[in-house]
Order: sequence, then C-alpha cells, then structure tokens
Amino acid sequence: MNTLADRLRAALAAEPPLPPLGGDLPELRAGASVEAAVLIAVTDREKPGVILTVRRDDMRTHAGQIAFPGGRIDPGENATQAALREASEELLLDPSAVDVVGSLDAYRTVTGYVVVPVVGVVPPDLALEPHEREVADWFEAPLAFLLDPANQQRRAALFEGKQRHYYEIMWNGRRIWGATAAMIVNLSRRLQWN
Repeated sequence: MNTLADRLRAALAAEPPLPPLGGDLPELRAGASVEAAVLIAVTDREKPGVILTVRRDDMRTHAGQIAFPGGRIDPGENATQAALREASEELLLDPSAVDVVGSLDAYRTVTGYVVVPVVGVVPPDLALEPHEREVADWFEAPLAFLLDPANQQRRAALFEGKQRHYYEIMWNGRRIWGATAAMIVNLSRRLQWN
C-alpha cells in the first residue's frame, strides 16, 4: 500500500527538479550561523493538511507571524530531535505520533538562523494545545493549496534601501510569508505534486 508517508519519503529521496531557495537575503546568507529546525507536520488524511502556528503578538521576534513549530537546535540534538521537541513544547504534539519522512535543504533567514525543515506525517485531528507564552493559535492549511505554485505569490518590498523579494501565500484570510512561505515553496519544488 502506498501511504502518504511512503509518497513523501519517495519524493524527498528523489533528485530535486528545481533548486531550492537558499535564504532571505543573498548578502546575509553566509552570516547565518544559529542552527534551528522546524517541523512540517502533514496530516494523514484523504486531503492532507499542514499544521502551522500563529506567534503571539507580544513576542520579541516575528510577533503575530505564521510559522512552523520550531526553534534552535540545542547542544547534543540533531535537526529532527529539535523539531520534535519544539513541536511538543509549542503544541503538545507527542513526538511518538510523528512519522518522520525526511528533511529539506536548510534555509538561511535574515535573522541569522540556518533552519532545517523536517517533514513528518501525523494523525489527523490531534488534540493540540498552543503554549500560552509562545503560540497564540494554530491551524491546518490544505497541503494541496500550499503546494500550488499559483498560490505562492512573489512579492517585493523595500528593505534597508533595496528592493527585496519574498513569497506570500494567502489562505482563509491568513498571511503566510517570509521564511515560512519560502520553505513551503521549497517543499513544493521537492514534492512536485500538482
């Protein structure tokens, strides 16, 4: 039987047809040095979804933004361990409920992080609970919608006196942009599911 996890594993193991986006700003990528990981949790249902968090408005960085659960890699951890620990801390997502299928290329952020997205399959309809000090809310967006290049809009804005480009995905009134949207673009390039 070809399960969702099997399909994802096969797609991630194949040679990528398109190069990944490497990071936010080309001139700052080389300086990114803080290792981090996020969990791209894909729900195992007929029409899979992806679990995303909404950061609290009073957070020091990225306040109110939509993100994958994740954070710094602690000493002695690898990317998978860090992604699972962070998802547990942020959403009470039981690490044993995640079938890890692989990871994407690291993405370098403007804030100096080198983020490894870890892809895992989780059961649908988990009773997740946002961490009161970090996460305001969470939601599940349809995987097919996120992966559709027509929904991945390339935008431009002035940043530090230069025009910069970034991706934005609007779903159900929610704005997914920046590094999170770029990692979704990288996932769509690896999976090639249309």
